[in-house]
Amino acid sequence: MDFTFMSKTMLFRGCQEKDIKQMAKHLEFKKVCYEKKDVIFGNGDTVTDIGLVLSGSVQVEHNDYFGNKSILAIVKKGGVFAEAYACIQSEPLMIDVTANDDCEILFISVSRLFMPCSQCDSRNRLIQNLVLIGAQKNLQLSKRSIHTTPKTIRGRLMSYFSEQISAQNSNKITIPFDRQQLADYLNTDRSALSKELIKMKKDGLIEYRKNVFEITVKNFP
Repeated sequence: MDFTFMSKTMLFRGCQEKDIKQMAKHLEFKKVCYEKKDVIFGNGDTVTDIGLVLSGSVQVEHNDYFGNKSILAIVKKGGVFAEAYACIQSEPLMIDVTANDDCEILFISVSRLFMPCSQCDSRNRLIQNLVLIGAQKNLQLSKRSIHTTPKTIRGRLMSYFSEQISAQNSNKITIPFDRQQLADYLNTDRSALSKELIKMKKDGLIEYRKNVFEITVKNFP
């Protein structure tokens, strides 16, 4: 395992490499490789482990009974997923977690993490980091709810682009979604979203190529 990389992730922030090696032994870390589109966790599963993305990325999505899909998050290298369900354990998943591309995942047992151990002083740091990660995830979900509130597709796009401009401190932004993923994230139809992007380009609001967008600030509402 790449303990140097792990020490730089948010989950292990503040932990030395030697401490992570010690935890790997006591907490019995498990690394699993997945191919693109593999299901890592499925709706209805009961989860006991936290997932840390060592390479690649995973997609967290909600699929309803009627086949409608909403993307909740793309978790990239160094990111964590399923931590809330792993801590509760009695609550079945209401989401699906799939491999967004070929990836390696490190699984950490929450039950073992919460077991007292005099030899693992870094566990408290790990638990504190989990609380912070949970708070940030709640903030991300709040942002998504704001972006999906406008009734029009243009309104949703403008809300999302505005947030990304502030986050990236530039009117030229790179987003983590392709067209289908962006439509799912904004809870709208892909075809309708593509048409609206074309209209916004004709109106002089944006220029784009794939997932790179340049917003014309002077014309942007």
